[in-house]
Amino acid sequence: MDPINGIGPTGIVGAAQARGRARGAGFHVADGPAAPTAGTAAGEAEDVAEASLAGLLALQEELDGGTVRDRGARRRGRDLLEELAALQRDLLSGAPDPARLARLADMADSVPEAADPRLRDVVSAIVLRARVEAARYGAL
Repeated sequence: MDPINGIGPTGIVGAAQARGRARGAGFHVADGPAAPTAGTAAGEAEDVAEASLAGLLALQEELDGGTVRDRGARRRGRDLLEELAALQRDLLSGAPDPARLARLADMADSVPEAADPRLRDVVSAIVLRARVEAARYGAL
């Protein structure tokens, strides 16, 4: 085995070297259609620019939409918790208010779905509790 003594010349090795010699040395352009005209290149550039812009706008809309949906779900979850706390106070002082039970059932049916999976789980647990309480006292 020969020892390695520094870096040697670089180049094509083996079969690739033989193919290169068979075709002739130097740069080679594959046979195919001629270079695009200036009008075609400009049209393709416009298509790429439109596709890129459309993609960026769709991404921004999804990010903004997720934020808006999360905000709405969070707000509705807080409102449901406040109604559940008020229902608890009603029960401690006597009987539940039928209007509060109806409002609780309506609110539970109109909760927007959150984009964040953890927030979605928390809000769905709150909604479930609100529906159980509304059903328990006959609002559903």
